[in-house]
This record gives sequence, C-alpha cells and structure tokens, in this order.
Amino acid sequence: MFANLPHLLDLGYLLLSITILLSVFYLIKKHQYSLRWLLPFKHIEKSITEDLLKQLYNITSSQKTTDFRMLSGALKIPERKKLKIFESMTQKGLIQISDKYVKLTDTGKNYALSIIRIHRLWEKYLSEKTGFDKSLWHDLAEAKEHQLSKEEAEDLYEELGRPRFDPHGDPIPTALGEMIAETGTSIVGIPKGKVAKIIHIEDEPRSVYRQIIKEKLHIGAHIKILTSEDDYIDFESEGQSIKLSTVVASNIQVMLLTTQEVYEEGKVRLSSLIEGEHATILGISTECRGANRRRLLDLGFIKGTVLTLEYMGPRQNPRAYRLRNTLIALRNDQAELILIEKKQYDRTGSL
Repeated sequence: MFANLPHLLDLGYLLLSITILLSVFYLIKKHQYSLRWLLPFKHIEKSITEDLLKQLYNITSSQKTTDFRMLSGALKIPERKKLKIFESMTQKGLIQISDKYVKLTDTGKNYALSIIRIHRLWEKYLSEKTGFDKSLWHDLAEAKEHQLSKEEAEDLYEELGRPRFDPHGDPIPTALGEMIAETGTSIVGIPKGKVAKIIHIEDEPRSVYRQIIKEKLHIGAHIKILTSEDDYIDFESEGQSIKLSTVVASNIQVMLLTTQEVYEEGKVRLSSLIEGEHATILGISTECRGANRRRLLDLGFIKGTVLTLEYMGPRQNPRAYRLRNTLIALRNDQAELILIEKKQYDRTGSL
C-alpha cells in the first residue's frame, strides 16, 4: 500500500490542479465584466464604450428606447464608473441624452457598425480558419473586437474573400457602414407542409443559441414544417424530426424555397446509417468548414461516392465506413456533417 502512496499523491495533486483551473475559468467567465476593472482604465473605457455602442445600435434597430439604468445594468457597469463613461461618450459626440433616454449620434452609429463589422469578420475567421467549436465563436469574437484596428480588419476582410455574411447569417457591415437588408422571416408562423432553408440563426441569448446548435441546425439546411402551434413548432431537417418551443424557434430565420430549389426528401446524415446499409454521398454540410472540410474531402467523402457502414465501435462511436475499398473510421460528430441518400437495405451485400 505504501509503495503506491507516491502515485496516489501525484494523482491527487493532478486532480486538485485540474479542479483549481476549472474553478478559475468558471469565475473568470462568470465575472468577466467585473474582472476587467483590474485593467488600466483607458482599456476598460474603450471596451465598455464599444459594448455600449453595439447595445444601443441593436436597440435602435429594434425601434426601441433605453435609459441609463437599463443600459448600464445590462452590461454590469459599476456605479462609480458609469457617469464618467457616459460623460466621455457625450463629449466625443457618440451619444445624445434627452429626457433620461440615450440615443446614438451618426458618429456613434458609424463607430458601432465598425465594431459589429470586426466582430462578425472574426466569427467568420473562427468558422473558416480554426477548429474552435461554434459555441465559442461569439465569446472569442467579443474579446477580439476590442483589439483589432480598422486596418487589421480590412486585411482580415480581404483574407476571407470579402464575405457578405458571418457564419450565423448576419450581414457584415461594409467599411463605409452600409448594411445588407435582411430578407428572411421567422420560422415561427410558417404554415404546415411548407419547405424552406435556414438563412440566419441568432446567437444571443446564449442559452437559446445552445439549444439550437444542439439540434445540429445550421445555415443553408432545408426544413419542412410538420406542425406549427402557438407554443411549439415541429419540423424535419436532414432526416431528423426536431421540436422547439416558439421562444427558441423565433431565433431562426428562414426563406421559402424557390421553384428552382428542390427539397431533397431523402437527404439524411451519415450518422443515421445502420450496420450493413449502403448510401450515396450527396455532399458535406455547409456547417463543415476549413480544415475539417478539407480533411473529409481528402479521405474520399465526395459527392456521388457509394459507401457502407461495416463496423460500430463501443457505444456505437466511432464507426467504420467502407468506401472505394478503404475502411475509414469517423466519430459520430464528424459523420453528422456528411449528407447521404440511403440505398436499398442489405445486411449481406458488399461494395
């Protein structure tokens, strides 16, 4: 027993270290607005000013008004710093104060749009060039938007191929502050039997956004309305039946399919294939980008390729697929990104 004591102590220290790190991360995440007051004031003022401008722009776009209390409360600004920041913003001509209501000036609106532009460009970068999970894009972009200069933002814009929309479907403002008009409509209220494609998923509030991405919904996915009630909506997407409350579903905007667009009834995810079934690859989901997409293509998951599921690992994950005389293992989260059309069920056949 004593011989194992050093090993047990090392394991105990490791577990304690992991626990401390997770606790620190949780506290930083929970109190991020409070902790940033430890930074020099000029950095604090800049990030708070830009957050306020973005918030005001969103409120103005919704044709609503706000006052000091609501605005500062939403961003958790300490009382002792609030007045100084609002005074500074007024002196710089960013806001106007009238009857306790706060309004954006034209200068403030242009500034807000420049920050929104950086935020959405950075989310586009994260989705296209990195392997970060989409649930992290918003928070990472929130930090980066206060650091990037306009010149660096323009370099990023060119590097990304001058994109018009971010990965959530939000239009990216131009360098001149012009915004593309949104043409979609909420999925809530679309009649039963109608088919459409998702063009925008709102990423705030985060709790609602997490419920949407948990269902593997993404921009470009086709949906078919099965039931539309006052408190919930039931629809089909890529072979999956999905039920969302109207509160959650209201964060999804869609556009009805045109006569030139065809709703592919048999399109499902590769993860739905069962052992022995054959399928033809229809393509890779638009949700799969950057290095992950290139890797799947390099492995041979190309449109028109026939494959079969030959083996399922412990707990059915990962799974081994045979295509072009090669056996390739994929995790289920990777297989969900590949769209297929199932062939005739055959447990004995082989490719």
